[in-house]
Amino acid sequence: MNEVFEPEITAFYCIYCGYMAADTAGSLQVQYPANVKFVRLPCTGKMDVRYVLEAFEQGADGVYAVACPIGNCHHVRGNERGQARVRRAAELLEEIGLESERLGMFFMSGSQAHTFAAAAQTMTERIRKLGPNPLKNGQVKVKESERGVEVDEDIGFRGRKL
Repeated sequence: MNEVFEPEITAFYCIYCGYMAADTAGSLQVQYPANVKFVRLPCTGKMDVRYVLEAFEQGADGVYAVACPIGNCHHVRGNERGQARVRRAAELLEEIGLESERLGMFFMSGSQAHTFAAAAQTMTERIRKLGPNPLKNGQVKVKESERGVEVDEDIGFRGRKL
């Protein structure tokens, strides 16, 4: 049986444009993949690289951020700070052996429901081509002891249960 891989994707979005775009998509009944789990932030400038990496550790196959358009952030330059953090997280992903293409960032205003849906579709298709997160099946080993995180040997993987 040839089963289609359905990726688990985590999306971080700001409470202004990102949330409004999601809300507008819902109001207009614009369809987008149901495999995206949303994390609301006051601003994508508050998104920490640690949050992005933790999403992958918890089993997300892909992660993306939805921010206000460049030059139109409600927190002046928060979206630019968020973009810099996404770039840094992409560098770290490459260093640990994950494809940086698993991470994305999209800029849109609150009225762009179709753009919001297209971003979810784009990430879903991109991650389907890349396949499952290698952290899930142990292809990439992260040394927890070096980061100071204790993991109970009986529990094993800390991420989402498959």
